[in-house]
Amino acid sequence: MFEINPGLMIWTSITFVALVIVLTKFAWKPMLTMIAKREEQIREALTQAEKARAEAAEMMRQNEQNLARAEDEYRRILREGKEMAEKLKDEIVSKARVQAEQELLKAQEEIQRSLEAARQELKSEVAELAIRAAEKILNESLDAQKHKNIIDSVLRQLPKN
Repeated sequence: MFEINPGLMIWTSITFVALVIVLTKFAWKPMLTMIAKREEQIREALTQAEKARAEAAEMMRQNEQNLARAEDEYRRILREGKEMAEKLKDEIVSKARVQAEQELLKAQEEIQRSLEAARQELKSEVAELAIRAAEKILNESLDAQKHKNIIDSVLRQLPKN
């Protein structure tokens, strides 16, 4: 079946060794260099990926802090707005009360003045009627001074209310 040829075996071995030497010198070293370069590139890529992941994690943490601060600021502004609205409402209600009280006082004063004017007019009419009645009774006309004296006398005799 198979025959072993020692000459062919020797030449095959020499060729194989020569091929290994040539490949080692010209192909193996460049392949090892390329593999080492590729290995270094992969290491660098992994390092950069780790750096990027760490930076992304830091950015996420900062974003969460910023979001928390923004939410706190939103709540503070909302609270201050409610407080200002409450103060404004209280101020408006207070001003309205003061104004209503002032209007009430003005109305009371006006009523008092009108009442006093009505009293004065009533006193004048009563005095005038009294003088006319007295003139008719006395059948004489009074001069201005007598007229004034009689009015003052009648007014002093009227009740204060």
